Amino acid sequence: MAVKLRLKRMGSKQKPFYRIIVADSRSPRDGRFIATVGTYNPLLADNKYSVKEEEIITWLNNGAQPTDTVKSILTQTGVWAKYKSSKTTKVAKTTKKASTKKTTKKEA
Repeated sequence: MAVKLRLKRMGSKQKPFYRIIVADSRSPRDGRFIATVGTYNPLLADNKYSVKEEEIITWLNNGAQPTDTVKSILTQTGVWAKYKSSKTTKVAKTTKKASTKKTTKKEA
């Protein structure tokens, strides 16, 4: 099942309000979803976004793919940078572990 982070339109006509949701990629835009991880209100001048950073990073680590719009929202709120930095530190830790295992095998 391909999971996506995307927007679900709420609000009335001419007054849009969006929820950032986790959904199966095959479900319709305003259809069934797995979890709500934030909101986006384009009508506000400031504080347009509210996101649950830990939940979003967890879903991204589990393989969820953000749409272009959600990715730009995550970039503006700083969540995307945190996700990328946590991903690079995990890679660095695994390469260190692998290199120490190789050196211990050579010494033995």
